[in-house]
Amino acid sequence: MRAHAWEDQCSQRYLVDREPDAVRPPPVEQDAPAWVAAMGAVSADEQVVEVTLQGKGSETVVLQALHVRVVRTGEPLPWTDYGTGVGCGGGVALRAFDVDLDQGAPAARAAEGQRPFPYKIRESDPEMFRVTAHTGGRDVSWYLEVEWSSGERQGVFRVDDRGRPFRTSASAGRPAYDYPPGASEWSEHQPG
Repeated sequence: MRAHAWEDQCSQRYLVDREPDAVRPPPVEQDAPAWVAAMGAVSADEQVVEVTLQGKGSETVVLQALHVRVVRTGEPLPWTDYGTGVGCGGGVALRAFDVDLDQGAPAARAAEGQRPFPYKIRESDPEMFRVTAHTGGRDVSWYLEVEWSSGERQGVFRVDDRGRPFRTSASAGRPAYDYPPGASEWSEHQPG
């Protein structure tokens, strides 16, 4: 599971309660969890979570549903918005789902061209899911639950950030900074 996957290498933004001179340069994607922890950062506007699910042994496991569970909501954080970079292109994700955290009861919806649940997995046939959760006006703590069954057995698998809920906050109206490739310091965000 990757709690801080990025849509592309230069698109992710984070809210940090620090001035630019106290914020480390942005990480590369694989170092994002450590950077987020060190800076006390929260994903700004959207968070991409990637989960790979695989069965054990030869039994088929049916993934029945993917649920979004909201733990807490509040006003957006009044922190500064920092971008990981600018000028990069995006990629294509498989088994993509979208979550609108601003809805009263957020649900994971299959992205265009993707089929909804159920899915089947085995030890030799895993599935990777990419869930993009976004908010335009709230600070939301949330996690995912995957309902599964295999023969007579069934259960729920929780997907969270190492035992804690994911946290995503809107950033509209906040001061914003970027750290473009090749830069040596944060500079004010130039909307493009």
